[in-house]
Amino acid sequence: MAPSPSGPGRLTTHVLDTARGTPAAGLELVLHRLEGGAREAVAEGRTNADGRCDAPLLEGDAFRPGAYELTFFCGPYFDAQGLGLPDPKFLDDVVIRFGISEDRHYHVPLLLSPFGYSTYRGS
Repeated sequence: MAPSPSGPGRLTTHVLDTARGTPAAGLELVLHRLEGGAREAVAEGRTNADGRCDAPLLEGDAFRPGAYELTFFCGPYFDAQGLGLPDPKFLDDVVIRFGISEDRHYHVPLLLSPFGYSTYRGS
């Protein structure tokens, strides 16, 4: 796969708070590329009012095949919601490892509650 600024390859995410039934606004995240035992931060962001980042996490020349790790910092998000969760929280950082192998749109959503989460490859 040759990355192309005009190609369809991009990575996006969307976080929904399933306990409240709303987008998870203000949730911080970081994306790392994993290569040969190294872990390089390649993007970071914060979800907007719709639970999405304002721009793709990867696109253009930055979008390339490989292994990635997307970390969602859920603990501070839960604290900001005033949930009064026990210490330590059941979920704090949620880490999703995934691979990119095609020059396509990869969408990695997170459905989140204080005691569980799920993800899938979306479109």
